[in-house]
Amino acid sequence: MDYEKLAQVMRKLALEAGDVIMEIYNSDDFEVKSKSDESPVTAADENADALISAGLRAAFPDVTLITEEQSDSHSEKASTFLIVDPLDGTKEFINRRGDFTVNIAYVEDGKPTRGVVYAPAKDRLFITDASGKSYEETAPFHKDTVGAMTPMSVTTPDNAALLVVASKSHRDQATDDYIGKYNVKDMKSAGSSLKFCLVATGEADLYPRVGRTMEWDTAAGHAVLLGAGGDVIRFDDHSPLTYGKADYANPFFIAYAPGVDLKKA
Repeated sequence: MDYEKLAQVMRKLALEAGDVIMEIYNSDDFEVKSKSDESPVTAADENADALISAGLRAAFPDVTLITEEQSDSHSEKASTFLIVDPLDGTKEFINRRGDFTVNIAYVEDGKPTRGVVYAPAKDRLFITDASGKSYEETAPFHKDTVGAMTPMSVTTPDNAALLVVASKSHRDQATDDYIGKYNVKDMKSAGSSLKFCLVATGEADLYPRVGRTMEWDTAAGHAVLLGAGGDVIRFDDHSPLTYGKADYANPFFIAYAPGVDLKKA
């Protein structure tokens, strides 16, 4: 893989998809449909998916592409692949809360090594460079020229005063019970893959997810967190969270900054 090209293509496609999404987001009204699993979908999801998929297939025709909005891709199997959630946080989008992202990632041998997470309504863009290091780019963003890039790094957590982030739309008692095992200084909520990025920037130390997610929901944020020195493990046995699973469904997991005194479930 040409990692320089990959970073450039992922970044540009994410920005272009963000424009498509924001055009619909800022419109007076848009239709909300239901997929076969009853989850919501909008033209923003579909249009962004079409744009990203076409761009990735043109640039990397020999790499398997898995995308949330194309169910026929979910039967594809490969240890190394591109994986896309064109609009992560559709509920946030529908409710015009802003916490939605464009997620594009590259998985190698089951591990997400490169990714971009773009939150167009928040003007935040997080990306891994060719070497796999993570940066946050400063807005305004231009498609063909990269702006100021700030290296991202997890902080050293204080286990007596942890900063925790949890889901905004999927918070439940099981999550609260687990968080209750820690000494928490501050608790914040965020939607979509932004939670991984908040750990990666040091704005949070810990993000536990006790709920259903799919690999396209997490791969880009996972890559960004890895590139900032963090990690993601399974909730049940603390083994690494891997990708390319049979149905692309994730187990519960914990994203964290090394140094957190991790508690068992």
